[in-house]
Amino acid sequence: MQDDPQKREIINRRHFSFRLNLFFFITFALFSVLIVRLAILQFVEGPTLSAEGLDKSTRSVKLPPIRGNIYDSTGYPIAYSTSTQSLYFSIQPELKLADAKENAKEMAEKLLKVFNEFGDPAKKMTVDDIIRQMDLDFRRNNISTPRRIKSGLTNNEIAYFMENRTSFKGVDIMEESVRNYDTDSIAVQLVGYLKKYKGIRETVDFYKEKTKEEDARLQYLEEEDVGMDGLEFMYQDILRGKNGLKTYPVNNAERIIGPMQITTPEKGSDIYLTINKNVQLSTEAAIMDQLKKITKSTSKFERAPYAQTGFAVAMEVDTGKVVAMASMPDYDPNIWAGGSISQADYENFSNILSNGTIRTVYGKYTQDEMKEHPSSILPPGSTMKPLSVLIGLNEKLFTTTTRYTDTGRFAYGRKGYETYIGNSQGHIYGSIDGAGAIENSSNPFMAAMVGNKLYMRGSQKGKSSVEIWDSYMKQFGLGVLTGSGLPNETKGIIEYFKEAESGSAQSALIQASFGQQGRYTTLQLTQYAAMLANHGKRMKPQFVNEIKDSDGNVIQGYTPEILNEVNFPLEYWKEIETGMSKVKSQGFEGVDYTYRRKTGTSEQSVAGRTAENAVFIAYAPADKPKLAVAVVIPDGGFGGYGASPIARKIFDAYDQEIGLYGVPKKKAADNADANAGANGAEDTNQNAANE
Repeated sequence: MQDDPQKREIINRRHFSFRLNLFFFITFALFSVLIVRLAILQFVEGPTLSAEGLDKSTRSVKLPPIRGNIYDSTGYPIAYSTSTQSLYFSIQPELKLADAKENAKEMAEKLLKVFNEFGDPAKKMTVDDIIRQMDLDFRRNNISTPRRIKSGLTNNEIAYFMENRTSFKGVDIMEESVRNYDTDSIAVQLVGYLKKYKGIRETVDFYKEKTKEEDARLQYLEEEDVGMDGLEFMYQDILRGKNGLKTYPVNNAERIIGPMQITTPEKGSDIYLTINKNVQLSTEAAIMDQLKKITKSTSKFERAPYAQTGFAVAMEVDTGKVVAMASMPDYDPNIWAGGSISQADYENFSNILSNGTIRTVYGKYTQDEMKEHPSSILPPGSTMKPLSVLIGLNEKLFTTTTRYTDTGRFAYGRKGYETYIGNSQGHIYGSIDGAGAIENSSNPFMAAMVGNKLYMRGSQKGKSSVEIWDSYMKQFGLGVLTGSGLPNETKGIIEYFKEAESGSAQSALIQASFGQQGRYTTLQLTQYAAMLANHGKRMKPQFVNEIKDSDGNVIQGYTPEILNEVNFPLEYWKEIETGMSKVKSQGFEGVDYTYRRKTGTSEQSVAGRTAENAVFIAYAPADKPKLAVAVVIPDGGFGGYGASPIARKIFDAYDQEIGLYGVPKKKAADNADANAGANGAEDTNQNAANE
């Protein structure tokens, strides 16, 4: 049967109509998808893609920020930034690499002629120096990064380059900051110093993190000077500020094709310290004068021929503000100018670059000689005795009325193998109580009534006797960080646990009771002295009164902070205060304020000899304590001779500048002189009227 042509035609038309409709449907669907995608691109992804495209067609050069200043408590600048003009060179990206390098070498010759004719002779450069700074092998920078060739341009150099700008293609003059430190060297180890970012970015964890920064205004520059120690490091983020940006459009050949836009750098914030310049300088001078005196003294009690270094900290009792922190000898921090130090300077000052009030510092010894001398971290010696008495009282080992007969020595250990604890100079003090033991610095009292009794009593509430002792030490800030936040601060060195293991717990506690078996920093001893003064509040040592932004607005103030508190009955505090009020110490003759103190002569075995270190703690006034002071002189001999006179000068300086009784003495003296002058003028006028 043959197909009907008419039917076939109808079927074909239907198939064609279906295919045509399917084609239009698919076309419509595709156009719909395309329109939706275009809408997404324009309205959803558009801003992001636009920004990425803009980034690909622009280049930004970071302009270094001006670092914030560091002032003392009176507003005196200790570390400050000044502006300087630096010359930068940019490799011409439109040239072939070989041609660009050749062009750069020709430019180096031209720059040298200008530097030699108009520059500072002290900053003389060679062609090789200039080419090295150009970084033509891209070891430090990519092709679009300007290279700093020279800082500190003279006015004549700047004028020449500005007048002949067309002859120096790729050369630009930029303003930068230079760090300056006061030439009086005020608390230099506390303030710290700067180093080049490029030299420490891979070795210091803090700066390693900065390499991950994505915000261009916060990214560090290779040649930037950054804090490396002390407050410069501790407050790096606050002092630094933000980069400026010089942004310009470029084509595919990295050639500038449009006008430049500049975002001005943001100056870092300024910090105002608790350090008082005059108190600090008086402290530094007092240490150096005392070192000179005791190394040459003819007095057998005062002479300390090995003494080379001294450390002191003065901290307000109720606020924790550190008004002086001296690690002596010190150095001129301007040796770090430019973010580096010469080999000669490093060899000369390497032993005193660190802050000896918070970590280990030795005198200027060779590596072998260091073994023969104590460092800045010392046993507290008899300055521990007020705390020993407090521990004895609080642990009910004796009472404030208990008497002990000091025969000049105390023996402990197995019969026939006894160890004897004696007093300095073989003194015998007879019947004494806790206050008398502090006044006379009785070693046998501490050994018998505190160390040995604590040992004999044994464990309490799951703690061994040595652990009980350790708990008190830590509550008073000994063997733990002070909370200052200063970089590289040490906890000190605890030795009584090791002695308990290798020797005996009895030996560890007895020796610890009169200031051995632990070595602590000067800042820890100051914090401890302040706790004795304020009856048990461990204040956080603080160094910053306030922080102000570049417009002078206060962005951070000061708040005292109590780290922990120890509660003892008032009668216990009175007991140690009675003893501390009667301790003999040199240098305080004729003072017109009351004070409480404790001398210490700690002993260390070094290279077969016993080194005696001078240690001294005190606070004043006695009735309303305002200032606590600790002084440490390694190899300084008796604390009452080697360290005490330094503390006197610190108290006097504080009294003059700030006032132990709330009013600076120099201000009171000025007012008295003004009143006397006014009264004198009044008398003169009256006499003239009578005549």
